[in-house]
Amino acid sequence: MNYRKYIAEKLKIDGVNENDVALPPNTEMGDYALPCFKLAKILRKSPVAIAEELKNSFECDGVISGVSAVNGYLNFKVNRAGLASGVLEEVFSKGDGYGASDTGAGKTICIDYSSVNIAKPFHIGHLSTTVIGGSLYKIYKFLGYEVVGINHLGDYGTQFGKLISAYKRWGNREQVQKGGIHAINELYVRFNEQADEKMEAEAREYFRLIENGDKEANELFNWFKELTLEYVNKIYEKLNVRFDSYAGERFYTDKMQPVVDELSAKGLLIESEGAKIVDLEKYGMPPCLILRSDGASLYATRDLAAAEYRKKTYNFHKCLYVVAYQQNLHFKQVFKVLELMGREWAKDMVHVAYGMVSLEDGAMSTRKGKVVWLEDVINRCEEKAYSVIHEKNPGLANKAEIAKTVGLGAVVFGALYNSKIKDVTFSYDKVLSFEGETSVYVQYTCARANSVLEKSGVKYTLPRGYEPNTQEFEVLKSLAVFPETVLDAGEKYEPSIIARYAVDLAQKYNKFYIDCKILAAEGEAKNFRLALTSATLQTLKNALKLLGIGVPDKM
Repeated sequence: MNYRKYIAEKLKIDGVNENDVALPPNTEMGDYALPCFKLAKILRKSPVAIAEELKNSFECDGVISGVSAVNGYLNFKVNRAGLASGVLEEVFSKGDGYGASDTGAGKTICIDYSSVNIAKPFHIGHLSTTVIGGSLYKIYKFLGYEVVGINHLGDYGTQFGKLISAYKRWGNREQVQKGGIHAINELYVRFNEQADEKMEAEAREYFRLIENGDKEANELFNWFKELTLEYVNKIYEKLNVRFDSYAGERFYTDKMQPVVDELSAKGLLIESEGAKIVDLEKYGMPPCLILRSDGASLYATRDLAAAEYRKKTYNFHKCLYVVAYQQNLHFKQVFKVLELMGREWAKDMVHVAYGMVSLEDGAMSTRKGKVVWLEDVINRCEEKAYSVIHEKNPGLANKAEIAKTVGLGAVVFGALYNSKIKDVTFSYDKVLSFEGETSVYVQYTCARANSVLEKSGVKYTLPRGYEPNTQEFEVLKSLAVFPETVLDAGEKYEPSIIARYAVDLAQKYNKFYIDCKILAAEGEAKNFRLALTSATLQTLKNALKLLGIGVPDKM
């Protein structure tokens, strides 16, 4: 239950909403508080007088059990016994579905994410778009939306001409088939190291042959694509990420001309130094380049065609692009061009920008071969997780499988915990810490809760009329806000809200675990604490699942 919203609506004061209802610094004062200072100017009374008047007019009920006015604050006491039975009953009845809703029923959300380049391995820089998009996919499904995950493959451009040129010079089928994506990448790097004007011209010619349907060139291209998808799908499977469409740039080759024709017909397309552009100067942006002077299309051309196709095919409620913040201008231009074309749905296009992920030694370049492969990062995290788990619990069964779950979770959580727009420097030691704000800490809390339940040997029941103490109540309040936390994450396109919630709930549970006896408790207290432990475990599992992270039973 959203207590802030409930209190704000019950007060019925113009200009006061749930965001004005705060948590007091001291729970002895109340569970929630409304500062009355901002009302003083409107009502022309002192905050103290306003708080006193509101206290006298507020009617307590089964939800709010008490109200007090202290120094200009209106403090509210929640009916703790009612909250306890209400929240626990909801968690137990909904189980894996606790936190879900039908908010998105009848609406479709398209999410363009990961968008790997054909013939290039996954590197650490692809991590954010993949796991942010993958988490948003799960969040919107949980909220009842129809979700279309789109991997807008980078399968168009002269780099494929370069690959064919490199393959014909230095490669052979057996070597590339055996080495897969990494063998292809080595050829690409070698071409860029040795390329001269003749080789560059040859690469452009091979790309022209691909575009013109040349059999040999397209067989090679399709083979490179097949090897790439075979490689990336193994990583997607590990990351628990899925897609419904792999329609890449090449898919829109025959869909760009209608867009160009319409831009021309509407007088939006003008010539500039031989190129075709849409002038956006009056909107504070440089021109959007649609066709180069040689008639070749660009990213914007293909993105405009893709937007048209997605609207016609899926009739989306929102279309999200999970792409790094360096492309802010590009998407502003594309969305503005759609608006100028008269597409009222241009307002439903959203660039979900994110910061960069790198290791301590800095940035990377695929062209120069200076990259850190994502599979290597995952493998190293799994190895380090195994070492840490073995040190802490050498007798633990299935350590290797548990280490995979923990290591992979650390990689994903490391990219999702901070606000998506922040640049992140990935640290193996930090993400694998059992202390602090990590997935390992949350997973360990789950293992602890699971151990408590296993050791209890008692079948708890839904508590009725039990009055929680302060530590128990803090956990309950956190459990109660999970559904609105999921909604908030969806509305703000921000999985970090759920990641931070999971850490906060884990911290509250661990404080409760330390301060309150569970297995040694008796009667209703033991029953309640076991029920609270079970509800916490379920909610943490639900939260981590929305991030694409598994939960081992033991650690």
